[in-house]
Amino acid sequence: MRHRNSGRKLGRNASHRAALFNNLVTSLLTYGRIETTEAKAKELRRFADQTISWGVSVHALVAKGEKVNATERAKVIHARRMARKTVMTRQALERLFGELGTHFASRKGGYTRMLKTRTRKGDAAPMALVELVGIGQPS
Repeated sequence: MRHRNSGRKLGRNASHRAALFNNLVTSLLTYGRIETTEAKAKELRRFADQTISWGVSVHALVAKGEKVNATERAKVIHARRMARKTVMTRQALERLFGELGTHFASRKGGYTRMLKTRTRKGDAAPMALVELVGIGQPS
């Protein structure tokens, strides 16, 4: 029985699953939209929303720039370090705390959207698009 065991295993061990979701979240933050299987997309939303919430939580402090005191600076550093556990590239981390943090500041969750798209030709896996709500593709 799977009592109190949330999440899908996706046929991977724990470290492989963690690496998979870290890479998917990084790609989602970098490109704004990715295509993956439905099962991965449903799980990805949990990780992506949790990571984006770190950028949203300190967006006001980041916007103040150099005018923050020591405790506020510590909050920003803590948020960046927590997000860095998931986000693998500096480019995606900068986008998270710059553009995305301010964009999603007025929202209380629900930063991603999943759209079912097609069936993959090779193995008939149901595919889905995962995209950031209200964000176009980066230029």
